[in-house]
Amino acid sequence: MTEQTVLISGAGVAGPTLAYWLARAGFRPTVVERAAGLRSSGSPVDVRGPAGHVADRMGITAKLRDAGTAVTSLKFVDDAGRRTGRVAMGGDGGIELPRTDLAAILHEAARADTEFVFHDSITELHQDAGGVDVTFERGTPRRFDLVIGADGLHSGVRRLAFGPEHAFVEHMGVYIATLPLAEPPADRTELVMYNSPGRAVAVHPARGTGIAAFMFRGDAVPGFDHRDSALHKRMLAEAYEGAGWRVPELLERVREADDLYLDSVSRVRMGTWASGRIVLAGDAASCVSLFGDGSTLAMAGAYTLSEELGRTPGDAASAFRRYEAEHRKLVEPKQRNVSAAAALLIPATRGGLAVRNFGTRLLPLVTAARRLVPARAA
Repeated sequence: MTEQTVLISGAGVAGPTLAYWLARAGFRPTVVERAAGLRSSGSPVDVRGPAGHVADRMGITAKLRDAGTAVTSLKFVDDAGRRTGRVAMGGDGGIELPRTDLAAILHEAARADTEFVFHDSITELHQDAGGVDVTFERGTPRRFDLVIGADGLHSGVRRLAFGPEHAFVEHMGVYIATLPLAEPPADRTELVMYNSPGRAVAVHPARGTGIAAFMFRGDAVPGFDHRDSALHKRMLAEAYEGAGWRVPELLERVREADDLYLDSVSRVRMGTWASGRIVLAGDAASCVSLFGDGSTLAMAGAYTLSEELGRTPGDAASAFRRYEAEHRKLVEPKQRNVSAAAALLIPATRGGLAVRNFGTRLLPLVTAARRLVPARAA
């Protein structure tokens, strides 16, 4: 059989993982990425469980560990910075590292056998029984045997092949913003979190310099644009008015920032992830963006999809069905737990805060505490 061509949209986590394994399954992958280069988000992400096995098979585990953070605990504080609770983190064999480093390591692993096209995006998709004709924003139109959307929560491939975003993306009542900090952390092993009813701020030491994360409850904003920085700064100023601890200082940094990221915490739910020769992976198919193993699921799903396509390279439809049936077993429990995670980490009332803080003395809460600074969609 002639080597089949596969276009993957998105060079985050799922995209390069797909490219690596598809090349080894006999396909010829091309990855197109809207950004001009690898994304710069330093927000910590996790590689554990099934993704750890994928990393081992790729031979990149040592590099992931070298790039890992040193966080071992989460400390809750009050308005005055006094500790109200502490939770141990880690200990499950997983690796936490900046998303930038994970993306770079995956790109390095895949690039020898993959064509990467940066600063471009897909604008049209037209498929028939033999392939998919693709129009790009900047590049020359091309034809591929298969197209995979690994382009995150706001997937362009999903919109073009399945329909508008609002049909599949459910706002979960929470927003999250992240902001890089310029100075080194006081303690590289400790993540510090402040709560008031319906809002939280966490400072994660990351590697070298810290990351501030703002998490707050709020209804869906009509016409919300995840790229509108001015809107994001207004939302944060309104949400955190009157907050204590370091929040006033951090809001000053928000006002001056040119690298603020803010988005809705959302859940993507679809009846199917495939349409003919087009299929979705990672957050584009099944986002669980609140502390939710996004990178782990992206790597695991990419491996499963590549494995199934390798089993039946001449029958993509069957491969897509098997991939979807298998990967939903991992995704759906995580999606069901999003609201519970929000209740633990962003209690809506003072009573809820008191119960949570007391509970930290009795329960490990490790699974709820692992991911406090979510990255941009995988």
